[in-house]
Amino acid sequence: MQEKILILDFGSQYTQLIARRIRELNVYCEIYPYNHYPAPDESVKGVILSGSPFSVRDKNAPRPDLSGIKGKLPLLGVCFGAQYLAQHFGGEVRACNKREYGRANLAYIDKESLLFNGISEHSQVWMSHGDTIEKLPVDCRIIASTADVKNAAFKIEDEITYGIQFHPEVYHSTEGKWLLRNFVVNICGCSQNWTPDSFVETTVKELREKLGTDRVILGLSGGVDSTVAAMLLHKAVGENLTCIFVDNGLLRKNEFKNVLENYKELGLNVVGAEAGDLFLDRLAGVKEPEKKRKIIGSTFIDVFDKEASKIKDARWLGQGTIYPDVIESLSVNGPSQTIKSHHNVGGLPDYMKLKLVEPLRLLFKDEVRRVGKSLGLADKFLQRHPFPGPGLAIRILGEITREKVTLLQEADHIFVSMLQEEGLYNQVWQAGVMLLPVQSVGVMGDERTYESVVALRAVESTDGMTADWCHLPYDFLARVSNRIINNVRGINRVVYDISSKPPATIEWE
Repeated sequence: MQEKILILDFGSQYTQLIARRIRELNVYCEIYPYNHYPAPDESVKGVILSGSPFSVRDKNAPRPDLSGIKGKLPLLGVCFGAQYLAQHFGGEVRACNKREYGRANLAYIDKESLLFNGISEHSQVWMSHGDTIEKLPVDCRIIASTADVKNAAFKIEDEITYGIQFHPEVYHSTEGKWLLRNFVVNICGCSQNWTPDSFVETTVKELREKLGTDRVILGLSGGVDSTVAAMLLHKAVGENLTCIFVDNGLLRKNEFKNVLENYKELGLNVVGAEAGDLFLDRLAGVKEPEKKRKIIGSTFIDVFDKEASKIKDARWLGQGTIYPDVIESLSVNGPSQTIKSHHNVGGLPDYMKLKLVEPLRLLFKDEVRRVGKSLGLADKFLQRHPFPGPGLAIRILGEITREKVTLLQEADHIFVSMLQEEGLYNQVWQAGVMLLPVQSVGVMGDERTYESVVALRAVESTDGMTADWCHLPYDFLARVSNRIINNVRGINRVVYDISSKPPATIEWE
């Protein structure tokens, strides 16, 4: 049984970061809403309470039931989690005179505390709270303080229960990862045996037991997630896996042919379905982004269903769903507000009668890449930039036509190819070109032009949940602009998007 740490989420923006830091220690962990988590069994070695945008003093603040945890398992409360432990069990939390936000330094450390073992005196930590713990419960002792926060960390006597007012998971807490290691390894006793190799071995074994000799269908996109999912399923069921790759007419230049060619070397059984004309016909005249996504999603299902019906006795649908999708669907406040629909999330309609199998549903994107490396996949599969399911449809703002698709394919091909040629591709998490619904005046060969504008987009990120724009060299951007304008008839202006996520999104629609 895989040992693990449970993280109870109170809605903090940093909760996923706690999970990432723990997994970097080769310790498996799972995130659950504070009000909907499984009863801990023998596999659970400890529990962490996250921060929260709430104040513990709010009438509607989260109030978790910790009766099955506190005093029975190692427990660490972070920020709100620490304040809840203090307030709910006999202490007092009050509003700060001013919000404590930003860097601070520890002024006192209890060197006998296992949680602070090896932590430097005056170590920098990151504070982010509007309340402070004024008084601890009677059975608590202080184990760390800063100049402004006396009760920066505490331990409940006769329990393996700790609270810390700062965030060890963020970069600015310089020894935060070491503190988390102290908790999960030295206090909880985790063995740090969760590695990509162990994940592959365990997952393939579980898939074999679950699927037996059943036939499985998987929709390939050519991206990292679906490719790694396909390889895990292939190792488990071999020729009983059939992969379907749908050409929706909105792929990158030569993408359909190149992806099918690349997959040949993996030994996968891949069926290609060319359906570009169907997609483009249904999209004709449609401008609204959500409507475009819905049309692409429903058309994908129609095409996939037609191909899947040719495979006799298929019982399972394989998907490359990853952990951020799962976490969002289990949000503390219910599914997050819909910013954009994702046409390939949630499986297929009930009438297809297929059960869902998602071998990557507990991995982050960077972990998927490490598992792919363990499976022996080449960099051309693992280092591919993410590409949206609706394809170029959400990079063509406004109505989609065949002419616009061709125009964007050419410009996009130049940008991505030049990133590869100049060794910049792997420094970028995702890159693409957006075709704007405007035209601008230009001059070429002493003649006036009135042609399209495209925006280059390149971002750096870990999993796409937040992203910053890439500071590509100016001379490189100048060469890209020059090559696009000189080689793609119909474009006379190139701009560069310097927006981060948030407040912008990576794609423009």
